[in-house]
Amino acid sequence: MLDPDFYQEIAQSLGRHKLRTALTALGVFLGIFIFVLMVGFGPALEGAMNKRMAGFATNAVFMWGQRTSLPHAGMQPNRAISFKNDDIAPMSRLDGIEHLAPRNQLGGFRAGAVVKRGSKTGSFQVSGDYPAFQHIQVPVMRAGRFVNDADIAGRRKVAVIGEEVAKQLFEGEPAIGGALEVNGIHFEVVGVFGSKASGQQGDQQVRQVILPFTTFQQAFHFGDRVSWFAMTAKRGTNGADLEKRARKLLAERHRIHPEDEMAIGGWNAAERFAKTEKLFSAVGIILGVAGLFSLLAGAIGVSNIMLITVRERTKEIGVRKALGASPSSVVTMVVAESVFLTMVAGYIGLVAGVAMVELGAWAVEKAGDKIPIGAPFVSVEFAGAATIILIVVGAFAGLIPALRAAAIQPIEALRDE
Repeated sequence: MLDPDFYQEIAQSLGRHKLRTALTALGVFLGIFIFVLMVGFGPALEGAMNKRMAGFATNAVFMWGQRTSLPHAGMQPNRAISFKNDDIAPMSRLDGIEHLAPRNQLGGFRAGAVVKRGSKTGSFQVSGDYPAFQHIQVPVMRAGRFVNDADIAGRRKVAVIGEEVAKQLFEGEPAIGGALEVNGIHFEVVGVFGSKASGQQGDQQVRQVILPFTTFQQAFHFGDRVSWFAMTAKRGTNGADLEKRARKLLAERHRIHPEDEMAIGGWNAAERFAKTEKLFSAVGIILGVAGLFSLLAGAIGVSNIMLITVRERTKEIGVRKALGASPSSVVTMVVAESVFLTMVAGYIGLVAGVAMVELGAWAVEKAGDKIPIGAPFVSVEFAGAATIILIVVGAFAGLIPALRAAAIQPIEALRDE
């Protein structure tokens, strides 16, 4: 409808009570503004998890030996289970396995060891790894290279270090070709790596010293012991199925009761990631529903105001109908005022909300890993859908007052005080 008089009449009607109109518009503005923020910042929460676990294989499975809880094959319970080098080849032939990375670590999981370079010392995680480990925890190589097959075969005394290790021990000097000392044994640095992850996970990764697995066993008298296995499943293979097959194989090799769930510890990244994705999906739905309720609250405010407006304009509506105005024209008039108010206030709220989301995305991008959340995001499709929602909400908000206005009888309206 392009009639200027029509819109002028709407503006005059809404302008009769400026404060009331402004407060009603504020309710709609806040409703759509909060709705956009909730939808836009929902992905930021999931982005925080993605940042924290960036560079980590989502289909990884970890397994380590613990203590048996059931007797089996003449063996008593509470027996310590320790994996061996002989387990590596059978494990690598498991159906559905893509990469297998046996690992050892000084002091155990997440423990630190003293690493020296001249007069400088630091406590870092020191581990022995196969080249395949770079497919479990993907390093960002800053300089040099990762551990390779030649290092494993030749038991070379080389080390690949995290950038925080290089920063503390080399203080700006080139680390490649330098020497480190771990437990009195010297290693040549052949690579420096960073991490895609942020937060505690990223800090932990860049504080690692990685040695060839075979060199580690020989240098630190680990014999043929393997502390734990890390593996990834091939595309199309379920991580839980791979874990079951690995548990069965290791149980057979180490004479563990088939029903003993305590003898072998495990962590399935695929299952954890799947649960996390479901959690964030649920959070996103909750935020979206909460945003819709805030928008609904604004619509209820519009409806209430329109009811008051209709009550105040009872005589005017009666005169219109007495002069021949049809009920449909009265409905159109009231609904148009409701839609106009909702659209103007809502669109301003939509623009403000999108601007706030974009500002948040800019701030997150500029801060990088300093902010442990992902960038908020609002799609063009959402903006279009929100505009349609505004129109529908405005129409429904004015429908009840419009129907009440259409039901007014001219004679009764003229008697109204």
